[in-house]
Amino acid sequence: MLRNVYGIFLLLFMAAQSALAQLPDFTVMVKENGKAVVNISTKQKMPENDMAATTEMPQLPEGIPPEMEELFKHFFQGPGGGMAPREANSLGSGFVISNDGYVLTNHHVVNNADEIIVKLSDRREVPAKLIGSDARTDVALLKVEATDLPAVVIGSPEQLQVGEWVLAIGSPFGFEQSVTAGIVSAKGRSLPGGNYVPFIQTDVAINPGNSGGPLFNMDGKVVGINSQIYSRTGGFMGLSFAIPMDVVMNVVDQIKTKGKVSRGWLGVQIQDVTRELAESFGMKRPVGALVAKIVSGSPAEDAALQIGDIITEFNGTPIEMSGDLPPIVGMTPIDQKASLTLIRQGEKKTIPIKVGLLPEEESEQPAEKKEIKPTNRLGISVTNLTDQQREQLQVIKNGVLVEMVARGPASQAGIQTGDVILRINNNIVRDVADFDKIVSQLSAGKSIAVLIQRRGNPVFLAIKLDK
Repeated sequence: MLRNVYGIFLLLFMAAQSALAQLPDFTVMVKENGKAVVNISTKQKMPENDMAATTEMPQLPEGIPPEMEELFKHFFQGPGGGMAPREANSLGSGFVISNDGYVLTNHHVVNNADEIIVKLSDRREVPAKLIGSDARTDVALLKVEATDLPAVVIGSPEQLQVGEWVLAIGSPFGFEQSVTAGIVSAKGRSLPGGNYVPFIQTDVAINPGNSGGPLFNMDGKVVGINSQIYSRTGGFMGLSFAIPMDVVMNVVDQIKTKGKVSRGWLGVQIQDVTRELAESFGMKRPVGALVAKIVSGSPAEDAALQIGDIITEFNGTPIEMSGDLPPIVGMTPIDQKASLTLIRQGEKKTIPIKVGLLPEEESEQPAEKKEIKPTNRLGISVTNLTDQQREQLQVIKNGVLVEMVARGPASQAGIQTGDVILRINNNIVRDVADFDKIVSQLSAGKSIAVLIQRRGNPVFLAIKLDK
């Protein structure tokens, strides 16, 4: 009996030891790489009008002792009696990428800073010069006057696997050299405002102050820069996002060689293909990037792309989601010839295209609105566009303006007042007469693709009429 108990205990002990052996040990990695991680603080002088609003000396009560009055003056005013200058401070992380003092961090950490201080792992604090930064990827390159600095080794995000262990080092809330670990949750995530970055999603604990710090793989190589989190509270909730190092180093190389960042551009506005849209286009499954708009004078127009085309490959690389396309195109050299594989009205085609230079973004203006009663099967009321409305809504030709949306198929599909309907079931809507004719001929019981323009942006929606 005692022998059996001992045997069971031995088996349980061995199983526990085996489980522990499978957990990663980060101690060596932290010792070898932690010295290359830095703390970054910035100072920014506030505008005079903001200082006046926040640093005005209050009215002191009568009878206050002279020494207390002097103390208040010293706090609220400068030595000469004028307003004491105020500074806005920020805190973030970064890491050394070369022994001669190049440091990487996030653009938002150093944006608009008047002074940047890099605190090294040996407690030295040195001023840093901003070599260049890129808002679209949220990457900034700094330079400090120091030599023989410990530097990280750059790894390949392409080889990173979902489920793989990763580690972050940074300064959350100012706590320097904080180490957190987790796994890769997903790759190639597209986030709002980050169209040119296929983010690495992890569950590594990231908090304010971690921004700009490195994300290491198990080989001790940096595969990303920790950039942002998804949170409903402002704190970590298990969703962290890092910029892949291949994107980062492309930005670094351009900043060093050209002083600015240029990106490839096709001149199309795209969206995901939903299940309903895939049905309306006769596709077996939703895949690719659906072209909703073609910019005038763009490479896409020169290549004769059409609204409604679905791009499924770029230079042989599959495009599963619309978010897959911008990062690939953005990293393609300007003026390089490429090939697009697409589906056009149910047929697969391959066309050549010359990649252009991404221009600066333009502002958009909202539409004017008024209300009348719906008059058709979709449950909406439309009107022809005036010249002034076309200019405001950036609609060159064709289209009708949605004036009211009542309960019905259009409302269920997401059409809103102020939208401009450009196409229905791949038919161009030139005016109200066209609209009425097309709608009257629509079949019930199947999904129908409708191209609208909303606040300057074209979007395909799928409408299904009741039988």
